[in-house]
Amino acid sequence: MFNLLGTILVGFFIGLVARALHPGNDRLGFWMTAFLGIGGSFAASEFGRSMGWYAPGQPAGFLSSTLGAVVLLAAYSLLTRSRAKG
Repeated sequence: MFNLLGTILVGFFIGLVARALHPGNDRLGFWMTAFLGIGGSFAASEFGRSMGWYAPGQPAGFLSSTLGAVVLLAAYSLLTRSRAKG
């Protein structure tokens, strides 16, 4: 339970850091930024577990969560950019 809560709380902060690191104007609101950060944190945790880097129930670290959020933000930007043009 606390691992899930920790992942969510860290994800809020990670979303803000990812937006600061990702170039360009994404025009995302607070909630979408938070959701992308939480998603990046969950994605990094699951990827780390599948690679054997983290034990079951262990959350991802700050750097891997940030990297996961930046990847999700970049993917989101590409998807929304292609919809706006086409």
